Formats: sequence, C-alpha cells, structure tokens
Amino acid sequence: MKVNFCTLFVLFNILFYSCSPKTWQVVEATSVKIPIDSTTEKFADKEYEAALQPVKERIDAEMAVVIGYSAENMRSFAPESPLSNFCADVFRRAASDFLHQEVDVSVVNLGGLRTEIPAGNITIRNIYELMPFENELVILWVRGDKLIQLFQFFASVGGEGVSGISMKIKNGKATQILVGTHPIDPEKIYTVATSDYLAEGNDQMTALSEYEKISGTGLKLRNVLIDFIRNETLKGHVIQSKIDGRISMEN
Repeated sequence: MKVNFCTLFVLFNILFYSCSPKTWQVVEATSVKIPIDSTTEKFADKEYEAALQPVKERIDAEMAVVIGYSAENMRSFAPESPLSNFCADVFRRAASDFLHQEVDVSVVNLGGLRTEIPAGNITIRNIYELMPFENELVILWVRGDKLIQLFQFFASVGGEGVSGISMKIKNGKATQILVGTHPIDPEKIYTVATSDYLAEGNDQMTALSEYEKISGTGLKLRNVLIDFIRNETLKGHVIQSKIDGRISMEN
C-alpha cells in the first residue's frame, strides 16, 4: 500500500500535537470566607484535638505570663501615638546597646503594630499579638538626603513611628526636620534602627533600602519589647508612653 507524503505529514502532526502537554489558563476564580469559630467546631477531628491539647495548654500557660503593667491603653495612630513612640524608643535604645554607641534614629511602621497594649497587666500574649511576625532589629547607615526623602514620605501619609527626630507636617510636606537637636544634614551618614522588613524598602519606605551599610542584631523585635518590659518591671517601673510632639501638624 502506498501512502503519499501529505498523508504522512497530516498523521505526524495529529500524533505530535495530541501528545503535547496542555497549557492551562485561569479564566475565573472565586473564594469563600470560612470563619474559624464555634460554628466550625463540629468539623474538628477529635483525636487530633486530643493529641494537640497538651501542647495548647503549655502554650496558653506561656502566653498568659504577666511581664509588666501598663499605666494606660496604648494605641497607634498618626501623626504620632503613645504606642508607636514607645516601640520606636525601645528599638532605638536596644540598637544603641548593641552598637555600644547612640543610634540616631528609629523607624517603626504603624501598619506593623497589629493591636494595642491594654491598660493593666501586660502578658506575653499581648506582645505576640502586637508583633506576630519574626522580624529582626537591624541597624542601617543612611545618608541624610535619603532620610529627608523618607520623612517627606511620612509627611505625605500623615506620619509614622519615629524616635530621635522631630518634624512638622505642613500641607503634606515635612518641615523643620531635626535629628536630635540639630537640623538634618543631607551629607551626613546617620544610624537608623528599624526592622529587616522595612530595610528592604517595604511599606513604600524605599529610601531605607538605599543604605550605605547594614548590620543585623539577631534580636527579634518582639523579644526586644518583652525584655524591655521585664527589665522595667524588675526596676519597679510601670510601662507608659506619651505624645511629645516629635511629629506635629502645622497649619
């Protein structure tokens, strides 16, 4: 039997393309929110729950440990707040201790403070809820002109958490920027304590990622807060913070 070339060519293409891997494309996606509460309890695997119960009890006991006492309910808000001031001050102090010299500035993103510190007893759980992420305290060496860019961004969004600086916001612009008690110098290199997350330029803080040098501390932000509160409690101090005008709105 004779088979012409055209027939062979058609058969070859049919076999080739029928064996080729298919490429799939998503044309529609939907999602359903499933609340994890008492209504889902009936679906729980009871044997699995029983196996995890000792672990849950141990973790609950650890989380319930009281480490200090807050004189007030500390929340975060712009342009500055008791909670953001407290965290930024603690991080700058910890970075200064690590570096064995005064760190100039500390920066905290308000979005990273996930809850508040309630008035009264402070537990380990409170701090884990405040900072549920595994972020590390890092120290950056940043030129003054980059910090000016950063503070101009802060002014455009109404403020962020800072320590070691003061500034005013007028018509969405940062004015009268001081580091310590001195006007910020665009040519000077400043040390900045912040999180490894912000050091990557996240939360639109791209100026921080343009550092001259970086040093990790190996200290988790959450642990820095826990250690500070414990140490203050051993000294007989309550935990408190205040709004002191480090960022203020100018008419």
